[in-house]
Parts: sequence; C-alpha cells; structure tokens
Amino acid sequence: MVILSTLSISPKIVPKNLPGFPEFLPCDQILFNNLKNTIKNLCESFGFTPMDTPILESADILLAKTGGDTEKQIYSFKKGNSEIAMRFDLTVPLAKYVALHHENLIFPFRRYQIGKVYRGERPQNGRFREFYQADVDIIGSNNLDIIHDVEIISFIYTTIREIGFNDFVIKINNRKILNGLFSSFSCNPLEIIRIVDKKNKIGIDGIKRELEKIKISSDNIETVIKFLNISETKKNNIDVLKSMDIDNQMFQAGKKELIEIFEGINKFGIPDSHYMLDLTIARGLDYYTGTIYETILKGSKIGSVCSGGRYDNLSEFYTNKKIQGVGVSFGLTRLFYQMNVRSTKKSVSDVLVIPFTKKLNICIQAASFLRRHSINTEIFLEEKKMKNKLDYANKLKIPFALIIGDDEITSGKYSLKNLYTSEQKLLTLDEIVCEVKNPV
Repeated sequence: MVILSTLSISPKIVPKNLPGFPEFLPCDQILFNNLKNTIKNLCESFGFTPMDTPILESADILLAKTGGDTEKQIYSFKKGNSEIAMRFDLTVPLAKYVALHHENLIFPFRRYQIGKVYRGERPQNGRFREFYQADVDIIGSNNLDIIHDVEIISFIYTTIREIGFNDFVIKINNRKILNGLFSSFSCNPLEIIRIVDKKNKIGIDGIKRELEKIKISSDNIETVIKFLNISETKKNNIDVLKSMDIDNQMFQAGKKELIEIFEGINKFGIPDSHYMLDLTIARGLDYYTGTIYETILKGSKIGSVCSGGRYDNLSEFYTNKKIQGVGVSFGLTRLFYQMNVRSTKKSVSDVLVIPFTKKLNICIQAASFLRRHSINTEIFLEEKKMKNKLDYANKLKIPFALIIGDDEITSGKYSLKNLYTSEQKLLTLDEIVCEVKNPV
C-alpha cells in the first residue's frame, strides 16, 4: 500500500516596492550614474571637496532645528535606549559635521555631498520618500562674504546647463525681507513664512484661510496678499524693491544684500534670462537667514529642482562658535525624471569582445589592452551563435563589438563593428582605441 503525502506549498510573497521608494532598471541606472558623475565632476571643478555623513543619526541631532512640517516627515525609531532618525536632508548633518570637526577644517570650507535622504511625505509626481540629493556648501568661520552667495548662483547656472537643460530660471529672494516685513504682526514671522511657502500648493485663497487660522488681522492679511501679488518680472521687482522704504532694520538689511547679489551676478556672466528676483519665495525651513534660491524648469509642473540659501546660525545647537554658510541642494531623483535623455552612453561597457576562436587568451589580452586605455570592455564568454552575441550587445546598448577570429589574429588586425551605424573596420588595437574614443 502506497501512502501519498500532501506537501504544503507556502504562497509566494509578491515582490513590490514601498510607495515613494524608486529603483531603476540597468539602462536607467547607468544614465542616473552619469548624472551623478557629471555633478560630482562639476563640484570638483569649482574646488568643492567630497564628504559623507551617516544616514542614521541620533534623533536629537536631526530634530535640533527643524520644526513645522519637516519634523512630521522625519523617519525615526527606537533601538534599545537610543532614539534614532534618518536624515531628511544633507544640511543639518553638515552642521553637526562642522561643529564636530571644526578644529581640523580649513575655512572657508567648501564641500559637496551626494547621497540619499528620507522624508515621510505623500508620494506624487516628482516627489519621493527616498531620493538622492547633491549638496554644495561654503562654510565660513566667524564670517562669510556675500560674494559666496553669488558664487552658488553661478554654480547652479553652470550645473543645470551642463546636465542638459536650457530653459530654466533661478529665483532669488532674502529671508530678511520677509522677516522684516512680517515682524510687526502679532505672531512669529516664521509661522507666516511657512504659510507663504505653500503658495504654489494652496493658492492665494488658501493662504488667506491659513493666516486667518493663526489670528492674523484682516489688514495684515491684505499686506501679505499685496506682497505676494508683486509682479515676477525681474526689472519691475528690482524697481519695487528699491522703492520700498519700510522702517525696519532687518528689512533694510535684506534689501541691501539683494542689491549686492544682483550687482555681483554680472561679474559671473550669468545671462539675464536665467535669473530673477522673486520676493514671494519663502523657503519654509527654519535655518535660512538671508539669501534664498529656487530653480524652476520652465514648462515643468514639479516645482523647484534645486534650492537653498544662506544660514548663519545653523550650528548654534552644537557649538558656541560662529559658523556661517551658504549652499544649494539638487534633487537628483527629481531632476532625472525630468531629463531629456539624449545621452548616447546607455551601457557601462564601451566594447564587447566577441571571441570567434579557440585562442581565448588573445581575446583576454585584447580586452586588457583596451581597459588599460580607459575603455570599459566586456568579453562574451558564452558558447552562442554570432547573431546571439550581437543581439546581446544591441540589447545592452553597447556601442562597439570587437570580433576576434583566427584570421584576425594572424593579420594582427581585429574587426571593430559600430553597432549604431553597422560600419565595420579592420584595425590594430591602437587604432581601435582611437576609434572608440573618437567615434565619427
């Protein structure tokens, strides 16, 4: 008698990503890495030095100077007796880093960092919960001249142009303008700034409702609305700014700084079409104290792709030293989804070596020669038909196939096929290096 046992089969877990946590297929990952490398190279061309900070920090470090909606978005958890949080930007960890290593840094300290940050906000077009930021900052000890604020604008302009966008504008304001204007109201100016910062999300009517909720008088609400309705035409804004004679020391300081900024921009040769004064920019984060920036891609509906500004008191919770800084953050994941992908480099490999001979050592030597000349080279080691080998290269968007057979080995010249144009040439290895690096 045969007894059949029924084996229980566990149901498979459906593979999925958490909402707002993107991942790329290889072809997109290659392009994204090209974007990261382009920005990395630009940072170093401006003299910014690389640094890195942990993704996880003590919660008291990250929560020291946040507040508002930002604090609600921070991912945090408890491990043993430790309260731990995940970084929501790269600026607050920078403040901790400078306070911790102050004695070992050379000022002005110019740094860049590219890394992932985490925010528990609702995922939507262009907004994610896990995403890459690229930050560039200039930190001064005791003081930092305002010309550095202008240099950051120059860096923004150069970077956005270099990664392939031509139709964009850098909007510039100063938090002292806003703080000074709202200082006579019956509440903390920061509360109004946070509401004003939501202008693009909730509109003018939404701002009125939010201001009523915090008991702002109707006259003051009208002042805010009138201010927000100022034309965004650069020339008119400059004229309006110069004509504003508000009797407030902070307002006048912000006005003076903005005028200096626009005078300095001319020295860096940035075209008028790519920057403007926008007195309605607020930047809701607590730590901004002076110049603030937002960069908008014209025709895009995703908001700012890079933003930042001046912060003069960011390290006050970690040190008594006077540390001033100015910087900008690029939302790389957001930028990537907006890129007009025109890059021809869609593969890690530049060349696929296809052996058509039993003398595999010759193929390996050829691949090693190309690699020594900074050409990324892969060898196809599977036993397949030639058609299958070329299909593999085409599917991976590898631009060149190097075909090595017994006849080629005898002649000392190998068949290099351009897989974009289908042109094939017999070349020496030295000639192949020139052809791959300088395709027609």
